[in-house]
Amino acid sequence: METEHKDCSYCAEGELLAAFGVKICELPMSKVILFKEQSHPGRVIVACKRHVDDITSLTREERAQYIEDINKAAVCIHKLFHPDKINFGAYGDTMHHLHVHLVPKYKDQAEWGDVFAMNPHHVEPSAEELEALVEKFRKELEA
Repeated sequence: METEHKDCSYCAEGELLAAFGVKICELPMSKVILFKEQSHPGRVIVACKRHVDDITSLTREERAQYIEDINKAAVCIHKLFHPDKINFGAYGDTMHHLHVHLVPKYKDQAEWGDVFAMNPHHVEPSAEELEALVEKFRKELEA
């Protein structure tokens, strides 16, 4: 298994992660992170616990578990936020750590039918509001 990388937001956590997210919890193969910018209410990132660049670097069992973790987070978003759709974005050309953005989409949003803005800086909840969202997710994901 790969070692953690001190310059990776998902491995090191701390200040690097706090720049854009708040860790909600860990699932068997991933870390679920609330994206601080909440223009899409309920947006999270599901980051693989292993520091790998691509899903093809996982074993069959790890890959299956990672997909199950992503599904669990998506079910949670549907239950808590009732989006019309969830977009799943897996990018890696700037952050070389396997992670998937789960972006709830709502028909009444300007972006409906278009690619979501990665970090639009429109809705940035207070620390208290973020903590309430984290607890809401945590309660559901750890049930």
